[in-house]
Amino acid sequence: MALTITVNGQRHHVNAKDETPLLYVLRDELGLNGPMFGCGLSQCGACAVLLGKSEVRSCVTPVAAAAEKEVTTLEGVPRQYKALQQAWIDEQVPQCGYCQSGMMIAAASLLNRIPHPTEQQIKRGMNGHLCRCGTQLRIVKAIARVANGTGRKTS
Repeated sequence: MALTITVNGQRHHVNAKDETPLLYVLRDELGLNGPMFGCGLSQCGACAVLLGKSEVRSCVTPVAAAAEKEVTTLEGVPRQYKALQQAWIDEQVPQCGYCQSGMMIAAASLLNRIPHPTEQQIKRGMNGHLCRCGTQLRIVKAIARVANGTGRKTS
């Protein structure tokens, strides 16, 4: 079945059944590498994308759900999130990097909802995203850095 979805500002015609996971369409048909296959059960967050302004797990979201909304992957993260990417670098967040796309999408979604979150709100907002390398504390610092707008590395 042919569907039209908008991903990172571009319309795409895809051949997929309505119930096909959005992740498969993004990776296999559109060639996007940002969202990763992690658990396939919506438990790790590696596949996170923005659907509209809300984070969803693309491994369990049917592609038909994206037919009326904008999908944003890490490749299409808007310019205002460049500060988030820089904070990730400055706080030396990435280790293996596998979960980082989903983590950054979750952070962008959090900052969409709460521009200046407290540390507790950041931790709650990132709940459900797993990092086997243990970089969660650096992730919290990077998000706080963007939220407070100081541009200085947090201690």
